[in-house]
Amino acid sequence: MPSKGSQLGHGLAKVLGIKLDYRQEMEAEKITRGESVFSVSSADTFVEAEPTVYEWFSEITPSRSDMMNYTRNLFPFTRWIGRYNLQWLAGDLVAGITIGAVVVPQGMAYAKLAELPVEYGLYSSFMGVLIYWFFATSKDITIGPVAVMSTIVGNVVLKAQKSNPELDAHVIASALAIICGAIVCFLGLARLGWIVDFISLTSISAFMTGSAINICVGQIPTMMGITGFSTRDSTYLVVIHILQHLGRSKLDAAMGLTALVFLYVLRFGFQYLGNKFPKHRKLLFFMSTLRTVFIILLYTMISWLVNRNIPRIHKKNSLSKFKLLGTVPRGFKHAAVPTITTEIIKVFASEIPASVIVLLIEHISIAKSFGRVNNYAIDPSQELVAIGVSNLLGPFLGGYPVTGSFSRTAIKSKAGVRTPFAGVITAVIVLLAIYALPAVFFYIPNSVLSAVIIHAVGDLITPPNTVYQFWKISPIEVLIFFAGVLVTVFSSIENGIYTTICVSIALLLFRVVKARGRFLGKVQVHSVIGDHLLEDKDKPSNGYGHEKADRSIFLPLEHNDGSNPMIDAKSPYPGIFIYRFSEGYNYPNANHYLDYMVQSIFQQTRRTNPNAYGRPGDRPWNDPGPRRGKTVDVDYDKPTLKAVILDFSSVNNVDVTSVQHLIDVRNQLDRYSSPEKVQWHFAHINNRWTRRALASAGFGYPTEDAEEFKRWKPIFSVAELGGTSSAAADAEYAMNHAEHKKHRDLEIGRSQSREITGESSETSSDINQTIHNSKAYGAQTSQKKIVVHGLNRPFFHIDLTSALQSAIANIHDPSATADVVQDDDKLA
Repeated sequence: MPSKGSQLGHGLAKVLGIKLDYRQEMEAEKITRGESVFSVSSADTFVEAEPTVYEWFSEITPSRSDMMNYTRNLFPFTRWIGRYNLQWLAGDLVAGITIGAVVVPQGMAYAKLAELPVEYGLYSSFMGVLIYWFFATSKDITIGPVAVMSTIVGNVVLKAQKSNPELDAHVIASALAIICGAIVCFLGLARLGWIVDFISLTSISAFMTGSAINICVGQIPTMMGITGFSTRDSTYLVVIHILQHLGRSKLDAAMGLTALVFLYVLRFGFQYLGNKFPKHRKLLFFMSTLRTVFIILLYTMISWLVNRNIPRIHKKNSLSKFKLLGTVPRGFKHAAVPTITTEIIKVFASEIPASVIVLLIEHISIAKSFGRVNNYAIDPSQELVAIGVSNLLGPFLGGYPVTGSFSRTAIKSKAGVRTPFAGVITAVIVLLAIYALPAVFFYIPNSVLSAVIIHAVGDLITPPNTVYQFWKISPIEVLIFFAGVLVTVFSSIENGIYTTICVSIALLLFRVVKARGRFLGKVQVHSVIGDHLLEDKDKPSNGYGHEKADRSIFLPLEHNDGSNPMIDAKSPYPGIFIYRFSEGYNYPNANHYLDYMVQSIFQQTRRTNPNAYGRPGDRPWNDPGPRRGKTVDVDYDKPTLKAVILDFSSVNNVDVTSVQHLIDVRNQLDRYSSPEKVQWHFAHINNRWTRRALASAGFGYPTEDAEEFKRWKPIFSVAELGGTSSAAADAEYAMNHAEHKKHRDLEIGRSQSREITGESSETSSDINQTIHNSKAYGAQTSQKKIVVHGLNRPFFHIDLTSALQSAIANIHDPSATADVVQDDDKLA
């Protein structure tokens, strides 16, 4: 007796007019109505159960264990910290100290890009590396100030101070970090890290290249000591201004240019020595990574020697021979609760999307890249949590927006880091610098810091060879790459980001919407081993050699997949079409797919009943027919439409719109083939919900006539419980080989066997007897055979071969069916 809930549901459905028994094709009467005697009497019956809405909700509803795993995954360090050992500590110490030596000068330099005092770069560096390791799934990433994000922060600060001059720069930067951190943290907690996959590699490369060019050009005036114009203008304007004011260069140019040259000389020199002396490559690598520290210390000493005798230099920095960094406060002098108001948020609201995108793509792309290089997988959603928390807590000590750094991550990876705990070591180094080195920082030349920035971001420029590889893979994406770079150069970094992402998404949508299916033809192929054709005598005896040496495959008729155009891929049988979707089948591309399919079918077939319209007025306006007094011109060389086979191997899900398009096309083709019905077969459906959707629309079983079901000949695929090495499988191989030999004899003029001639018109008992006497199945009666897919879906097939066999066997004309089997066997 149905439950009260079921009774209530049925009653409500009756009131609302919902037909609960719509398409109940799973009834036993309809399963056994056809002539598939083997499927019902010779094998275990299997009826495919439809997925239910309750099942769908059960799958997406987290269980208790899922919630526990979710909570534990928020702190990945709990999975490995208990196994921490001295060997890991040794690797983390080396990597942490190395990164600490690099991040201190870079952090101060990037703070200048952000239009902030240099100490804010140290605060951001400290908080980034200290917090990240709690939430990290990457051992290589180093979170801290980066050039691109610092440039965006600087643009925000300058723009905000023009409209609200009363706001301090660090207040704006801290508020931006809090807002962006909250957004990114929410995305991570909601496990939406997959959204980063919508940003293509081309977009990332264009963004990094354009930003690097923008930053390098913007730092040239400071490195050369040129003033008198804004370095925040568009890149091309800054280049013009540099050339116009080049004569104003000061002594800063001597410091900056020589520092930049020395940085590159040391870099390439250590690389050359590493290749020449491979035994010392590790030592030379560490010496190379410390080149920035060496240059900073060298030029700081030179600056001190030049300026030490200038009186009151600590009170008035302008007296120095060249611009110095100036006074850096000791300790965390700006630690405070960040100020966030509606007024402050409105100031930079338009810059939030670009800031969030930069935080995401720069960090996740680097983390994924180094994860693949070092053979481990990251969790993008958890990485978003790490970035978000770092930016939420950093401003309390004076930090501004931070994310993963490419250059420091590469150094950390090569330094042999073992765990994310190396960040704690780096934090200690930065903390020592904050408290012990402010006096030294005073004499650092600004031009040298600009040289450090140019040297660091130079690696972000995509080399020409990589662009050429892009061209070889996808020429249109190279155009997107250059579009992003040009927009960045002639407009701004933010506009460059939006351009590449929007154009890439537009290209993706265009490819989806304009996806074009392919009509397939059947081709017989043979396996070749060495210099001879694989025959029966070459069959291995290891129990896995029952695969046929010759087999049927399906190739596009137009050979637009790159297959040899000399191969004659013909339609498998007149009036039967095999159509393969090239990509997914959903509402954006459903119309484009099916319009092409219907158009091609109309071109290659003729109407089943040319006199379907009794009077001229019954004809549609777009098919007016012949002139008055003329007969319909019928091309009898073209076949009538009998069946359509759809290959769903590339389709994962369907939606209401795409299924409705299929229904409309089915109705359209049924009118075209009237009074016959077009049979629809589907192969390679790999999703239960897709089967449910298609079955609900009336697919998966023979099309109903007005009065009753016609009897059909479903062909099911069966599997033997003995597996691929079973005796039945070997017997099937022997039978197939013997059948192929017999068909070859037929082609050279031998008499056709009686069995083949009468196969299509056998009665149910004849089929049962034939199967019973089959060499493949009759000889091994002890082996149990079961169907692969449900008997209630006879037109959902495991592959194209079974779909084609079923379509041919279900042609209504018996004599035509016999010819079909014969012709199909010749193809086989």
